[in-house]
This record gives sequence, structure tokens and C-alpha cells, in this order.
Amino acid sequence: KIRSFRNQRKKKKENKMAWEDFDGFQSSNIALLKYEVETWTLEVTFHGGGIYHYFDVPAEIWNDLKTAESQGKYLNSNIKGHFRYAKV
Repeated sequence: KIRSFRNQRKKKKENKMAWEDFDGFQSSNIALLKYEVETWTLEVTFHGGGIYHYFDVPAEIWNDLKTAESQGKYLNSNIKGHFRYAKV
């Protein structure tokens, strides 16, 4: 049983996602942006409390989002309607 428990812990550790946070911006709508490099998942947290995951977002789009003049405008023009998403 101890071996089984250790294997379960190891699997949990391996499945843990490593998020890159980005909060170095001002936005009237977006509070926080996160990106998970291995799964290409973008997480958007809005000031109103809603959290959404956008799937299969390439790293290039993530980098462009971070350097955009307006993250909100970039999100609306280049991500919403272009990638699958789910409310978390």
C-alpha cells in the first residue's frame, strides 16, 4: 500500500501545471493573465471575478498579448472567437 501511495503522489506531482503569471499591465477589464506553456492554455481573470481558460493558444499569441498596447483589445480581436474556451 505504501508503494501505491507513493506512485499516486508522484503522478499528482507530474500532472501539476506550471503557470506563468503576467500582471504588469493596466486594464479596466482584465485583472490577471496566466499561461501554461506545455498545454498552451491561457487563463484570463476579469475584475468582475470571472475566470476563463482559452485552449490551444500558441506561445506566439501569448507573447503578443503581453506586449500589446492594450491587453483587452488584443484579447477581443485575436483570442475571443478564435480559440475554444471554458469558464472555470
